Amino acid sequence: MRYEEKAKIYAARALVPVVILAASPILLIAGVGVRRRYLRHVYRDGAPPILEKELGRISIHWFVVTSSVLAWLCWPTEALSRFISRAG
Repeated sequence: MRYEEKAKIYAARALVPVVILAASPILLIAGVGVRRRYLRHVYRDGAPPILEKELGRISIHWFVVTSSVLAWLCWPTEALSRFISRAG
């Protein structure tokens, strides 16, 4: 979407946390795996950039990647996976 499309940007900014909270049970249980796969998909080779300032475009993925709600919900499984990798 374009920067000039303010209604779409406000809608995305409001709806992304709602969708993340709806998926919170899954994220609390398997958050680290889901988040890593999603980030691999977004930043894969040949993928369009999530933010193109030169063209004035922003992707919905930008709101998901920068969401503090997503990071907060994935934190427990991420901490657990770090603990297990250090212990093993």
